[in-house]
Amino acid sequence: MGIWLSQVARRQDPVCFVITKLRAPRSVPETDGAMFRILTKAEGITDTDIPLQLVFHLPLSYPSCLPGIVVNSNHLTRAQCEIVKEKLLEQAETLLSEPMVHELVLWIQQNLRHILEHPEAGGGGEKCSSAASMTVDDGLWMTLLHLDHMRAKAKYVRTVEKWASDLRLTGRLMFMGKIILILLQGDRNDIKEYLILQKTCKVDVDSSRKKCKEKMMSVLFETKVQTEHKRFLAFEVKEYSSLDELQKEFETTGLKKLFSEFVLRLVK
Repeated sequence: MGIWLSQVARRQDPVCFVITKLRAPRSVPETDGAMFRILTKAEGITDTDIPLQLVFHLPLSYPSCLPGIVVNSNHLTRAQCEIVKEKLLEQAETLLSEPMVHELVLWIQQNLRHILEHPEAGGGGEKCSSAASMTVDDGLWMTLLHLDHMRAKAKYVRTVEKWASDLRLTGRLMFMGKIILILLQGDRNDIKEYLILQKTCKVDVDSSRKKCKEKMMSVLFETKVQTEHKRFLAFEVKEYSSLDELQKEFETTGLKKLFSEFVLRLVK
């Protein structure tokens, strides 16, 4: 990981980078990877260079897994920073399984002006218009996921808890017999980012105990949080001894109908 980042610092590009390794918060163990802050500049709309601060969280499974990215700049609005982040993540998806931090920094230097001039198109991606609208007014969303199994349960649970914490998502990881459900609440962009992590990171092991990606996750439903829905204050892992107990959890959350439509069929 350090070698790939040092390549960024050694390369003689028109715009230099300043790289700083960040100390992770006490709540995040060192075994969860490394965090780096990169200070750089890129040409903006008015032909002047815009200072950018890019924070990359590289999990242990990087580059097989997307990095976490935070974009900050005193010269950009919050919405613009979110759009830049979305475009960086889209570009990162095309670079999975190979070192990408270097390429992402160079890419944003070359494409920032185009992204700011054409936020609906960005740097060539197709999702920026919807990403921009989601950032502005989509509010709180809720998603229910179903997992077929967990072989490395303890590690899998820790990973899910960390992703939820990093992305400021609340909700439940629920176990009832063989049923495994993840109920997430939060910003729709953050939920989308969680789904990318869930699908692209090696979070479990196969029958040979080799690390593998989650291939049997299904999204049962996704909806904007309504007034009758409970707002979760934290993300919790809960075990239920019976279907009735699980049903009560959904009823107190205002999701009785969705339980009947989507969860009950999992036990039939």
